[in-house]
Amino acid sequence: MFEARHTMDAPTTRSADDGAGEGGGWFTSRHQPPTGPGIEAGTRQGHPANLRPVDLRPMDSKPVDLRPVDLRPVGRPMPRGVRSPGRDVGTDIELRVAAQRPALPSVSAAEKGSPDAILVRRTLAEVTPVADEVTSYFYALLFVRHPGLRELFPAAMDIQRDRLLKALLTAAEYIDNTETLVDYLGKLGRGHRKYGTRPEYYPALGESLIAALSTYASSVWDVETEAAWIRTYTTISQVMIDAAAEDELRAPAWWHAEIVTHELRTPDVAVITVRPDQPYPFLAGQYTSLETPWWPRVWRQYSFASAPRSDGLLAFHVKAIPAGWVSNALVHRACPGDIIRLGPPTGSMTVDHTTDSGLLCLGGGTGIAPIKALVEEVAGHGERRPVEVFYGARTDHDLYELDTMLRLQQAHSWLSVRAVIDEPARRRLPDAIRAYGPWYEYDAYVSGPPGMIRSGVNSLRNMGIPTERIRHDRVEELVGP
Repeated sequence: MFEARHTMDAPTTRSADDGAGEGGGWFTSRHQPPTGPGIEAGTRQGHPANLRPVDLRPMDSKPVDLRPVDLRPVGRPMPRGVRSPGRDVGTDIELRVAAQRPALPSVSAAEKGSPDAILVRRTLAEVTPVADEVTSYFYALLFVRHPGLRELFPAAMDIQRDRLLKALLTAAEYIDNTETLVDYLGKLGRGHRKYGTRPEYYPALGESLIAALSTYASSVWDVETEAAWIRTYTTISQVMIDAAAEDELRAPAWWHAEIVTHELRTPDVAVITVRPDQPYPFLAGQYTSLETPWWPRVWRQYSFASAPRSDGLLAFHVKAIPAGWVSNALVHRACPGDIIRLGPPTGSMTVDHTTDSGLLCLGGGTGIAPIKALVEEVAGHGERRPVEVFYGARTDHDLYELDTMLRLQQAHSWLSVRAVIDEPARRRLPDAIRAYGPWYEYDAYVSGPPGMIRSGVNSLRNMGIPTERIRHDRVEELVGP
């Protein structure tokens, strides 16, 4: 474990999160702060949030009381006025990487590591079975005590609740691995900038978080556990604050971008090209988050559909899915001239130009977008390394980008493109890949829906490709605040 380096005086960041967050000033909360048994409203509606600092220094100083309200045992009813909103469905990338909640560490794993790590993991093991209740109660406390913070969150909170536990589990997993923890939290901190997060918000979050944990993990909660959580949260928040402050010196929190073309490829898939209001540096294979004016503070993530271009334009492939707020707005409502907002680029599914290994690319549905960008990246560097693309789809109708990929194949002798209809009556994608192997000397790239990512990665491992040479969107990169 490592120490927090300074006090909370630097600006905070926000993560490249996809469905839960907000960006500043486009939305006014219409929700009343929840009240009810065991929750006491520290400020009245309409009054500024009480963001008094909470001393979260290491516990070699005096203990800090982070429970100013009466917290009753587990099993208490949810506060009045707290409802579970309808499920908000995100985009292809959100579904494929955010749908899988990380596995809870085993008992043996939870009991290994530093004293703080053991206590933190023990708490998380206790609360995971009631994760929904814990996170709902956390947000209820937060919005009652600091109603001004409600504006920082989207109207629908379901996905947001899932991501809180995900972030905690991931941080707990790496609590004794300084390098990995700093890298993970740094990404969250930098991405959180677009939500308008500020350093002074972290004490409020920590106060509500520890109060919720102490309530629902009462059987394992004691003075030592609380001290461990205070030290851990101090470290977590300071790393994120420092990452945000450093990033603020290099890039804006978000970019405005004008839609310049909107091409409907199928009834539910659109290819959208936008022009950012200032230079937007990114790498082929990365993704970003988008916010539309129709759903303020709701961000969804999409891969770049081309390598960086000399004209500075960016392209995205968007598939409208049932109940997908942002995807339906982009496909069916957006048109040239509309202004959207872009978060910072992120993701590590990029080309390694220090090697001449071949690229084995698996793209399913709109997952072909970053694969196309990778092909353009190799071509732009003048490389002649072999690139094998398997374009998977459920029907012929879904191969909306096949003509473009075949034109690229005609232009580059080192590129092979194969379309695979992944259904029982035809050859499935893993079988097709196996038939054209072996692939031992290739770096693999996988992009598509969650089921395809899982089956694709498993198939590639079974074919002998080492895990470290298989690249795809990582779950932890997409966790939001």
